[in-house]
Amino acid sequence: MPAKIERMLAAPKGAVIGVDFPRGYAASHDEGLTLAPKGVRTLEERVAEAINLAQALNIDVVYSEGVKLTKITPATLIGGGVVERIAALVAELKLEVVFVDAPLSPRQQRELEVELNTKVIDRTGVILDIFAARARTKAGQLQVEVAQLVYQQSRLVRLWTHLERQRGGTGKAGGPGERQLDIDKSLLKTRLARVRAELREVQQTRGLQRMARQKADVPTVALVGYTNAGKSTLFNKMVDAGTLMADALFATLDPLMRKLELPGGLEVVLVDTVGFIADLPHELVEAFKATLEEVVMADLLLQVHDVSNPEMDAQAADVRNVLGQIGAADKRTIHVYNKIDKADGLLVPRNGVGVSAMSGQGIDTLLEAIRTHLQAGWETVTVEVAASDGRRLAWLHAHGDVTEQHLVDETWTLVVKLRASDLAAWRALA
Repeated sequence: MPAKIERMLAAPKGAVIGVDFPRGYAASHDEGLTLAPKGVRTLEERVAEAINLAQALNIDVVYSEGVKLTKITPATLIGGGVVERIAALVAELKLEVVFVDAPLSPRQQRELEVELNTKVIDRTGVILDIFAARARTKAGQLQVEVAQLVYQQSRLVRLWTHLERQRGGTGKAGGPGERQLDIDKSLLKTRLARVRAELREVQQTRGLQRMARQKADVPTVALVGYTNAGKSTLFNKMVDAGTLMADALFATLDPLMRKLELPGGLEVVLVDTVGFIADLPHELVEAFKATLEEVVMADLLLQVHDVSNPEMDAQAADVRNVLGQIGAADKRTIHVYNKIDKADGLLVPRNGVGVSAMSGQGIDTLLEAIRTHLQAGWETVTVEVAASDGRRLAWLHAHGDVTEQHLVDETWTLVVKLRASDLAAWRALA
């Protein structure tokens, strides 16, 4: 792929190196990779996303390039010829950082920094830093910190190799780098244990809240999708909650929940969740379990697709991959095709709903689709209730979906949809 020069008004100056792995390549965790990309995206598309990630960290991307690997170089991941060429560019352009858009092992990151003579960051580190910048609530900050601490554990040695080069250790005491490394490992381990304990408290609190919703038979509907697909804008439009609506990667990290009344009166809890991304770091999947549990436990998922994005299909595959990782692949799902006002002639699949979260187009259809999905399996019954029996009338409206009602001679005749459990409760009231 031809090199590309881009100049932005930002700092520090950096380069982005996109990486396309050999098809079917799977590496060990020690090499910094768990699974090679499936080739759904083109190399150009991967580079474009990597530039967006770098810019989200306020890096001035003055150079970008895609590298198609035919084999893996264990020491540096990318081949020696590429490393030499990038090193020359680092010196020529005075680059302060090089972003290699792949998970790098500590060894690979260390070797590349030596060869390139500048700071090197990998995909995992970049995404973690973006998450850290976006976290707003205490829970979100704790989750990001856990992920960062886990990531840093294996990379502490990079901070102290310069001391070992200056003076080696003797006997059992070890050199200055070894002693400092032991101190840092101990401090990091202590901090990680403390943060994980705080995060467990968050999980317990959310678990209690979830149990209360389940006990009250209030269904949960969770929005999922690739980052920047428009989930938060859609959430805001559906519940008018004033949620952050930003054209930025990972604008929402903490699960936002609002009660929503559907047509017919059925109440649900709508949840907006963190945006997914290709090759989501394992550390983040683990750390964000408190957030992602809302997806796992939801009664219905709304998978939001950005139809104006040419990578929509690839992004959908990435979302399915993350859902599989967290055990939510088989959840009932409505596919929501967002930004239809930007896609002329789009044919929305039969299992989906086309909307414009910005203008509100299609929102009523989406709400009706949610109602239909959640009420699948409910039983429709016709009941008669005296007009004076306000308690039972109120119960029906609170627990069921009253689709018809007629008053004749002081008696209401109602057609109501009820869950099996509520139908049994109604018969007990009769």
